[in-house]
Amino acid sequence: MSKLRAWIALSRPPFHIVGILPFLLGTLVAWRLEQVFSWQVLAWGVLGVVLILLATYYAGEYWDVAEDALSGQIGGSRFSGGSQVVQRGLLSRAVALWASLLCLLLAGGVGLLLSQVYGTGMWTLPLGAMGAVGGFFYSTGPVRWVKRGWGELWIAFCYGWLPVAVGCYLQTGLVPDVVHWVALPIGLSIFNVILLNEFPDHAADLASGKTNLAVRLGLERSARLYALVSVGTWIAFLASLTGGVPKVVLLPAAPVALLSCRVTGAVLAGRWRDRRALERLCAANLAINLGVTASYIPAFVR
Repeated sequence: MSKLRAWIALSRPPFHIVGILPFLLGTLVAWRLEQVFSWQVLAWGVLGVVLILLATYYAGEYWDVAEDALSGQIGGSRFSGGSQVVQRGLLSRAVALWASLLCLLLAGGVGLLLSQVYGTGMWTLPLGAMGAVGGFFYSTGPVRWVKRGWGELWIAFCYGWLPVAVGCYLQTGLVPDVVHWVALPIGLSIFNVILLNEFPDHAADLASGKTNLAVRLGLERSARLYALVSVGTWIAFLASLTGGVPKVVLLPAAPVALLSCRVTGAVLAGRWRDRRALERLCAANLAINLGVTASYIPAFVR
């Protein structure tokens, strides 16, 4: 049971929803626009998304072992610093690497199955490869996007546009324009999730040379960037109404926007300096991303 709990912690299942929910939204867009839906394609597609997420998380546990150890010593967080499974000796570091490679291989097999057996289109494998490159190499050396200043942008793409587009494409073979409008605020909000999640690890990342965006900018400027991106998220959300999204999305989005305003105000006010307050801000920030995605769902189930 201890090994099972360790694997569950290593896999970080609560964080899978940020990839699965926009994929489901893309599937709903396909149904709404083309009246096309396949349960088999949906199920295999979700499995492919989960496998790429697992490959990403497991690779991070292997390659971020030093900074995660420092983060654990400074003070753990539910939203950063890894699972601490390797640091506590519950599973070996090598197990995380091999599990990551296995998940990547299985994800490739799912892509082949979808394209060759279910005929989901010529872009199935390239789109899946984009997710694998962005996710797996976020932490994996020598590429290591997180150290090159590109990590946050890759995450915005891989958790924003990509899952919505793939969810729609697998069902229809098309990526309609409305996907781009819907994906932009989702991508911006997940960018902010990653940015704020870097705050608790700032000291550990700085000490270990992990030059992510928060380290490059410093926390004060990162807080201002967070506020700018937050404003951009809601401008993009409103702009999506001109791109074919029904206005019904405004009702579920209203409480999410209010929460976003409160979190943005707290970040600008420097509440992130209090570690307990920062933990709550990170949780609320994740809820904002999920809320932005979920707000679009009523528009495509009607």
